[in-house]
Amino acid sequence: MQQENQSSITLRGALIPVIILVLLLSFNVTIFGDDALGGSNQFILLIGAAVAAIVGFKNKITYESMLDAIGSNLKSTTGAILILLFVGALAGTWLLSGIIPAMIYYGLQILHPSIFLPACIIICAIISIATGSSWTTSATVGIALIGIGRALEIPVGMVAGAVISGAYFGDKLSPLSDTTNLAPAMAGSDLFTHIKYMTHTTIPSIVITMVVFLILGFFQNTSGAADTDVLLTSIKERFTINLGLFIVPILVIVLIIKKTPPLAALLAGTLLGGIFALIFQPDIVTKIAGSETLTISSGYQGVMNAITSDISITTNNELLNDLFSSGGMKGMLGTIWLIICAMVFGGIMDAIGGLKKLSNALLSVAESTFQLFASTAASCVVINLTASDQYLSIVLPGKMFNKAFEDKNLAPENLSRTLEDSGTVTSVLIPWNTCGAYQSGVLGVGVGEYFIYAIFNWLSPFMTLIYAYFGIKIKKITTVK
Repeated sequence: MQQENQSSITLRGALIPVIILVLLLSFNVTIFGDDALGGSNQFILLIGAAVAAIVGFKNKITYESMLDAIGSNLKSTTGAILILLFVGALAGTWLLSGIIPAMIYYGLQILHPSIFLPACIIICAIISIATGSSWTTSATVGIALIGIGRALEIPVGMVAGAVISGAYFGDKLSPLSDTTNLAPAMAGSDLFTHIKYMTHTTIPSIVITMVVFLILGFFQNTSGAADTDVLLTSIKERFTINLGLFIVPILVIVLIIKKTPPLAALLAGTLLGGIFALIFQPDIVTKIAGSETLTISSGYQGVMNAITSDISITTNNELLNDLFSSGGMKGMLGTIWLIICAMVFGGIMDAIGGLKKLSNALLSVAESTFQLFASTAASCVVINLTASDQYLSIVLPGKMFNKAFEDKNLAPENLSRTLEDSGTVTSVLIPWNTCGAYQSGVLGVGVGEYFIYAIFNWLSPFMTLIYAYFGIKIKKITTVK
């Protein structure tokens, strides 16, 4: 009887919760702006779930079956939630130990006026991979690079495009990034499979971007010197910086290559980061613990503070202070909260047969694999335009298209890659999107000025569609469920 009730839902009935959700989210983001992720978007997702439940009740779907579907959905995200918590913990100890500052320190030394624009991409990519945040990268080193670019008399739109291209490339491939964790959680893939699969489209996109900026650089008459000595000195004064700090990230990479379970690799990286913090940055650990001397107690407290909660390491340079802060496991709770609320909405939509109805409708239109990829990419961009939030451009299409990709026998990493290629990176190209508004405000450059130069961002969705059209690296489901 339950299956019959699911089948009886109309396409209009399935669309009602989705349309209301998108409209409410659009209104909510307009009111709250960047603060919408503080909880109001999550509540709106629950409102959408309530609307879906009402549609379900009208179709004789029981309350118990909806709860069961929510429970099943939440269970499927257990691994992703645990990974998010460990990512927050790892980010905290890698900051405390000086690993992230070391990556930034050596990354800044790549800068040279003759290759300024490509260097901007490389520096921002390194820092964004290290921090997992395109926003933080732009708000710190990005601002410095804009200033240097002005001194070299290079168009600010061009510099901003290079900064944003590098920052979003690093954000996409960083296991510390919330969107990089969110996309596979929505698609049903896992973090490291998602990152590995993303390289197929991401690497060609950034290579093309680098080539274009190298060509653009030949036509720029740079003057003066790109002075990063102040930043380098500030980092060196605050942290003990040496190449030995790279032992930890190299070991984590080796563990991942050896197919060690992600949770084990992240736990090892977190614990080693804590040990290296005690060895290389004892003064900072002591200060974070609120103590005057390093003891077993204060050392333990300092490392645990970095793992679990907010820490901030101040330098004598304001640009670096925002960069050298971490939320630890606590900082990941907002994303986890969003996932849970999205799973509630998705669970009820699944229970009432809404997702199946939408999937069938999409499959009837998207007869080919390419059309399915194109529909997914278009949905991500449309939600970025309407709901004005990159997270929602991942969450909503992720839940809507999950079943469609499965029915086409496509592995979930196809969906997660498309969500990032089309949702994460295009958000910064829309002036009224939270990302576009943020980057424009922080860098002091209008979206219209940097749009054409944010080559990586607008090239990425085209690259994923090219791969889909020619059937390149389109992985099929090989296991029978």
